[in-house]
Amino acid sequence: QVQVVESGGGLAQPGGSLRLSCAASGFTFREYTMRWARQAPGKAFEWVSGIASDGKEARNAPLVKGRFIISRDNAKNMLYLEMNNLEPDDTALYYCGKSKNRADWHEFEYPGQGTQVTVSS
Repeated sequence: QVQVVESGGGLAQPGGSLRLSCAASGFTFREYTMRWARQAPGKAFEWVSGIASDGKEARNAPLVKGRFIISRDNAKNMLYLEMNNLEPDDTALYYCGKSKNRADWHEFEYPGQGTQVTVSS
């Protein structure tokens, strides 16, 4: 059974930092492209950052490029998102996603409950 558990969210001030974590189980983590996505109230679900199965390639959405860093530890089945220089518009529920087809980058599923990030002074 595929499971992901997101953690690390919370309240941060504008310009601050947070580190999100995702613990994965129920599938061969090292074989799958992984992604972070977010959902803000009244806004569309949007992808934030993705990373190849071997960790050698990362892709960031334009809105977070230069501020967020995605990484993974395949030995621990963990995915991370280092979020720096946070802005109020980063406020959202953040989800950890896995590719539906191993190393593919096109379709993802988000089986977890998400972790809430709130950026406010």
